[in-house]
Amino acid sequence: MNRLLAALVAGVLLAGSAGCSEDPDDPSDTTSQHDRKSERASERKTEKPGEPGEPGEQDSTAEPSGEPLPSAPPVTAEFVPATSARELAARLTTAEDLVRDRSADEDVLQAAAFEAQLLYRQLARTPAWEQVVRSGVPERYRVDVDAHLTARRSLRSVLSTLSDELPAWRIIDPASTADLLRFYREGERTYGVSWEVLAAINLVETGFGKIRGLSTAGAQGPMQFIPSTWAAYGEGDINDPHDSILAAARYLAANGGDTAAGIESALYRYNNHPGYVAGILAYASVLQRDPRALQGLVRWQIVYLSTIGDLWLPVGYFETSPVPVRQYVREHPERHLGTATD
Repeated sequence: MNRLLAALVAGVLLAGSAGCSEDPDDPSDTTSQHDRKSERASERKTEKPGEPGEPGEQDSTAEPSGEPLPSAPPVTAEFVPATSARELAARLTTAEDLVRDRSADEDVLQAAAFEAQLLYRQLARTPAWEQVVRSGVPERYRVDVDAHLTARRSLRSVLSTLSDELPAWRIIDPASTADLLRFYREGERTYGVSWEVLAAINLVETGFGKIRGLSTAGAQGPMQFIPSTWAAYGEGDINDPHDSILAAARYLAANGGDTAAGIESALYRYNNHPGYVAGILAYASVLQRDPRALQGLVRWQIVYLSTIGDLWLPVGYFETSPVPVRQYVREHPERHLGTATD
């Protein structure tokens, strides 16, 4: 698994679509990479929420995590699931702190993002841990924990079937966080659709454009348009993130998504399942509370939920025809992240 940097805190914490995609059965948890070198200083400032990529100011009122941040994540062969609710809360806190740290090296950001992503998946499948985890994370993350669980479970409800084959996709690096934010802001400024909603759609549909390929409904591009909808609302290149994001804003606005009262019905037109609407709004709420969370979400990996559980499709995955999941696991056993299918 190209040396997955997932167990960020081993030593410290182990001690303690109708309108566009029309594809309700696409099981990818969209969502990115890694490898570690130099040690980092242990002292870090806590910043106020601000735009990703912009300097933040020191926030003297921010609640400390209560756990020391690691100087560097250890390299492990595979993701190590948490063994208790308290461990999960501590590791999740460290990961969320790191993805908001603008001084963190890229490999640390990548590791922290993937760690958080997989811990949220684990927690969503372990409801008995919820109360302990919610009380174990700092207050600033408690509402986000609820939002991530709502998003995960709502989007899982969209899937009526799972596949025993991996799709003919290519997984690529996304556009930079700064560029994506600029495109979302342009969509908001031009069409009145919240940038956070556009970002959440981009996350759920293709992991911010990491997936290149057709869905089972024939949708394509970073925001997953079927040809007829693109013909009506698209301008330029369907695979270009800027053009695709602007087309989504145009489509949502035309269906009332430029108002608070109309956004839910517009999202339902985008993908006609209530779980999709709830999932998008939950992820958007995370970004509304703290735009720096985008820095982590953009680095989430593509995790495909199959009949045999979660399969990691890293950047560089490229198949021109479907691949049986058991064959994939035989060839890449380290990419089989677990057997749960809920």
